[in-house]
Amino acid sequence: MRRNKRFMIPYRARFDKALNPFMSLSLADVEKVARLARLAMTDPELQAARDQLNNIFGLIAEMQAVDTTGIEPMSHAQDVAQRLREDKVTEANQREAFQAIAPQVENGLYLVPQVIE
Repeated sequence: MRRNKRFMIPYRARFDKALNPFMSLSLADVEKVARLARLAMTDPELQAARDQLNNIFGLIAEMQAVDTTGIEPMSHAQDVAQRLREDKVTEANQREAFQAIAPQVENGLYLVPQVIE
């Protein structure tokens, strides 16, 4: 199988380029992404998308620059606990009443028309 050499760059190296605050996406980069995503974009839309993506990458770079050593990861942004109720039956068994009004029942099971042959 032939491989295109331009896709042989390791993923991390391509991603680090985008996260470097001194580097930004060019219009050619945005055009390539738009083409791959099958998006038809005008020049003003490409420029707006480039600015928005560069702002996002800048924010990511800022967040990665924060020293998080010694900070335990959180599963949620707020310290929340799920309230659990006692596991007990609160409804009466109405199986016979429901099956009495069903169109077809056999051995306690609801019968339905066959859909797939």
